[in-house]
Amino acid sequence: MSFKRRDFLRNTLLTGIGASLSPLAVANPTGSIEPIGPIESIEKSGTLTLLQTTDVHCQIHPHDEMFWENEKMVFRKTAGYAQLATMLDKIRKTNPNTFTIDTGDMFQGSELSVKTMGKAFVPILNTLGYDLYLPGNWEVIYGKKQMQTLLGGLDAPKVCANMYHDLGEGKKGELVFPPYYTWSRLGVKIGFIGLTDHLVPLRQSPNYSKGIIYTKPEESLAPWVRVLREQEQCDFVIIIAHLGLSQQINLANLPECEGVDYIFGGDTHERVREPIQCKYAKVVEPGAFGSFVGRLDLEVKDGKIVGEKYELLEVDAKKHKPKAAIQKLIDNLEAPFVADINKVHGYSTVPLYRYFVIENTIDTMILDALDWRVDTDIVLSNGFRFCPPRNVGPDGLAPITEGYIFDMLPVDSYIRTAKVTGQQLFDWLEKELNNVFAKDASKRFGGWVVKFKGMEVEFLAFGEPGKRVQKVTVGGQPLDLQRTYTVCACERDGDPDTVLCRIPNVKEGKNTPYTLHQTMRDYLAANSPVTPAPRGYAKALDAPATLLTQVTGVEYAFR
Repeated sequence: MSFKRRDFLRNTLLTGIGASLSPLAVANPTGSIEPIGPIESIEKSGTLTLLQTTDVHCQIHPHDEMFWENEKMVFRKTAGYAQLATMLDKIRKTNPNTFTIDTGDMFQGSELSVKTMGKAFVPILNTLGYDLYLPGNWEVIYGKKQMQTLLGGLDAPKVCANMYHDLGEGKKGELVFPPYYTWSRLGVKIGFIGLTDHLVPLRQSPNYSKGIIYTKPEESLAPWVRVLREQEQCDFVIIIAHLGLSQQINLANLPECEGVDYIFGGDTHERVREPIQCKYAKVVEPGAFGSFVGRLDLEVKDGKIVGEKYELLEVDAKKHKPKAAIQKLIDNLEAPFVADINKVHGYSTVPLYRYFVIENTIDTMILDALDWRVDTDIVLSNGFRFCPPRNVGPDGLAPITEGYIFDMLPVDSYIRTAKVTGQQLFDWLEKELNNVFAKDASKRFGGWVVKFKGMEVEFLAFGEPGKRVQKVTVGGQPLDLQRTYTVCACERDGDPDTVLCRIPNVKEGKNTPYTLHQTMRDYLAANSPVTPAPRGYAKALDAPATLLTQVTGVEYAFR
């Protein structure tokens, strides 16, 4: 009879135990031998349930969530940590063999998170009973030390195989967190490897991640897969990742991923309802803001996995009543700040959202506010994805509160101005568009198209690198490559004054006395209600304005 290597090792281990001890007995603390019953009585059939949340971005209450149904926007109330707790409790009660994971961006994204530097969310997450965590790209928002403190305060283990302590001068120290974790139930052993975004120092303010060296996911992967498969004798291997759906698909097609069954991904807020089958592994990602839970059920028979089922569960705020203990905890933590969080500064006459790749109402409003405050030729805003939607109410208005300003702009940066040439703008546009639409998924940054006002651009989203930009006008006139233009955008902490919104070698870069938050408050006070409908400043010639994902080449649609 032939055995797999894992089965051989396990059987050898049991034989060794049996040589010195009857399989029907075990030593108690007094040293005497007591019967424990036949080993075969251990349950080895049933269902293992794996649950995943990601990119909640500190959204503790139910909110308006946007769905794309029949080519139209539809809004429903979803999420809320107290509502999520009720859902998790129901699933765990139905199946005690349940394992719950969060794959990052737990401590950034709201006023409560900023006011407490993330501390308010440690007791909430601990009470929810997660079993495993992965740091996301925004876990470094308050610096390395605070990240370690926050994640260290969580009761469950944390894993990440590609974050190292920086010893200085580019020298890589030990891993910041253990690289993997294993979980065993029903005679099945599952291994989890953690991988987070190695582009953090480029995508975000470089000061946030100071003291950390990131490596490419594929550099860390294959050796740990071998450890899980051969040393730990795992039956099933999952990468928990915060890389973005495009990069996760790319990774699942690389030979380094051989031996991996699933990638539980995060970062790009995509809603994968059917696992994306790649060459070596399947890839899923469960949306954002606590609106969804990814669920993988593994059917086990006689200690063997014989079937699987994946689904994306909507956290319906009406269906799942808030768990009283969690709601009380949230109310107590938020109490010192709630009046300020709920203070209304103005209203929008259109729904506020950030789901479309090219233009969104939230960013149009930010651009309008910047343009109102600062007199420059061009206004720029980064292609952020975070911030839950906000629909208009029965009165046709969406309130814009202090808390929602923090949701849109968690970092209250100063507005920076500078001068750039037309050639710099053109080259920068090509680079930014490649960051979003690169054919090589590993070269995509994970954000949306950068936003601008004062400039209009026609481009080919799926064109060749360096040849995407087809037409640019500034102030209604064709872009002059030799001319100098004034631009403004938010300062990124750690960038020299020669860098603005990732444009290098700008001239006369300087911060204004205005911050993003105060600018938004003042703008709303002077102009509310506002109607920040997208105006077509950015126009893809080969994609619709309603493009909802940058992922191509696989069976997937955002809805």
